[in-house]
Amino acid sequence: MLEEIRIENLGVIADAHVSLGRGLTVVTGETGAGKTMVLTGLGLLLGGKADPSAVRTGEVRAAVEGRIAVTPGSAVHERAQEAGADLDDDGSLVLLRTVAAEGRSRAHLGGRSVPQSVLTDLAEHLVTVHGQADQARLRSPARQRAALDSFAGTEHQATLAAYRADWSERSRLEQEIEELTTRAQDRAREAELLRLGLAEVERVEPQPGEDHELAAEAERLGHAEDLRAAAGLAHDALVGDPDGVADPGAASGVDRARRALEQAGSHDAALAALAARVADLGYQLADVGAELAAYLQDLEADPRRLEVVEQRRAALTQLTRSYGEDVDQVLAWAEQAGLRLLQLDGGGERLEVLAARHGELSARLAEHAVALTDRRRRAAATLAQAVSAELAGLAMAGAQLQVVIEDAPAPGPWGADVVEMLLVPHAGAPARPLGKGASGGELSRVMLAIEVALATAPESGAHRPPTFVFDEVDAGVGGKAAVEVGRRLARLAQASQVVVVTHLAQVAAFADTHLVVTKSTAADTDTVTDSDVRAVSGADRVRELARMLSGQEESAAARTHAAELLELSGMGR
Repeated sequence: MLEEIRIENLGVIADAHVSLGRGLTVVTGETGAGKTMVLTGLGLLLGGKADPSAVRTGEVRAAVEGRIAVTPGSAVHERAQEAGADLDDDGSLVLLRTVAAEGRSRAHLGGRSVPQSVLTDLAEHLVTVHGQADQARLRSPARQRAALDSFAGTEHQATLAAYRADWSERSRLEQEIEELTTRAQDRAREAELLRLGLAEVERVEPQPGEDHELAAEAERLGHAEDLRAAAGLAHDALVGDPDGVADPGAASGVDRARRALEQAGSHDAALAALAARVADLGYQLADVGAELAAYLQDLEADPRRLEVVEQRRAALTQLTRSYGEDVDQVLAWAEQAGLRLLQLDGGGERLEVLAARHGELSARLAEHAVALTDRRRRAAATLAQAVSAELAGLAMAGAQLQVVIEDAPAPGPWGADVVEMLLVPHAGAPARPLGKGASGGELSRVMLAIEVALATAPESGAHRPPTFVFDEVDAGVGGKAAVEVGRRLARLAQASQVVVVTHLAQVAAFADTHLVVTKSTAADTDTVTDSDVRAVSGADRVRELARMLSGQEESAAARTHAAELLELSGMGR
């Protein structure tokens, strides 16, 4: 339930605080005083579109803050927790929306910044708003069907939810089936290319890292003579020629140095240490010399082996040109290609599985559709009777609402029915669609009658938000009809919180709380105005009702009439 709203710098409202209680609250005031801005502020709190032009002239931003009472475990409570909002100690939740004159709007919930969509989600569970635009939407068959579905009760809603879930799944299956079918040739072509590629890889049988190893071997075989000469020269330089006469080699000189140092080392520790280092150098030279000898013994110039290596490298190059930069990438491609080929080859089996599931869903949808049609037909008769009874009380004697259920040309996402509401405005008149034959005043009363029926009829299992907001619901009505509109709003307010913006005293007289929006022009300007919202009671309320009746709040006749309205409404203070 909405507890209060504070508005700053929105339209003509500089700073206003609106306290909302249970029951019926009406908002009245002179034309242009800012009544609509109250609802505009409420719309912002409920995630409505922000209009920078609504920011008060000369101000940087507008702000609307609201407080709502939250029931633990409710959908609102759970959604607020998901958004990370903090509740106040009394369990209430604060909503804040700011609109910059030049820039974006921002939303906050329970002290946390949230996307605008979070407020929109909460609004679905908090408030039902009815205005002139909603009356126009009531002409839509989709809105008429939604009203009937809401009236049909929780069991019907559960069936409808199951139907819609199955419909969505079947639609996804149909898209996949169509894709598999229409792309059959493309899939076959892709599979053939993958088979050719895998066959080529299988024929060559590349091994991990093989291309790099062969490249190194080819380099070695191609320069065998140069390698032999270099290794031989290095070997002779280190160990000398075989006879050791012409060139004793570096190893021989190191050995002589070692012996000389060892002989003198007994007299000087420094020379002994150097002798040990020279001895290590000798060992290293001997090891390198031995390895060079082994290298020369193993090194062979083998033209046939080189030819084999080059042929193998050419085969591997063919693979890397098509499937990767090196052999390792080719092997990775082959692994992925194998998996993809399994998917493509399994397309036929997948189609069979999808077709079977499609058949199951179609059968289940047919069962759900029959159940939906049956419940809609029963609910249609009950709703038509309840709304017709309400219309009789709204000064539309002889008016009847007819709810017609017809077969749709083809089942759709909401079932196999077309729902249409027809209005018989008076006895003997033909039934005409709401979208064609109802005036604005008649639509206002039909809409109110439907809401009262949804909220109060014992046959209805409809779930309704705890707060209703009506903007000019009494448009196009007056006299006795206006009194009955007020009476029905008061009846609706017995079970819900109802907020109404009205210009009719006959409606305002039924309010539990009467709020008046007043406007005064600032002394130094003719364009910027200040508005205030105050609750009236007693003599002030009589004066406001008198103003609404005749435009002359001080008129004795108007005030007498206003007092009579209060007395007749049972709301006299």
